[in-house]
Amino acid sequence: MPQLNPGPWFLIMMFTWLIFLTILPKKVLSHKFSNDPASEDKSMPATPSWSWRWH
Repeated sequence: MPQLNPGPWFLIMMFTWLIFLTILPKKVLSHKFSNDPASEDKSMPATPSWSWRWH
């Protein structure tokens, strides 16, 4: 059965994983997100006190 011959497919798989493990992580880690959560203001907003009387 020719589809079970691992000769050409093993080399293709190794080159694919070589690309995944060397080139792609650098590109993914260098991506800059537009909504950086670290740049948000950490202070809590001041809420007005409740002025109604409870009955």
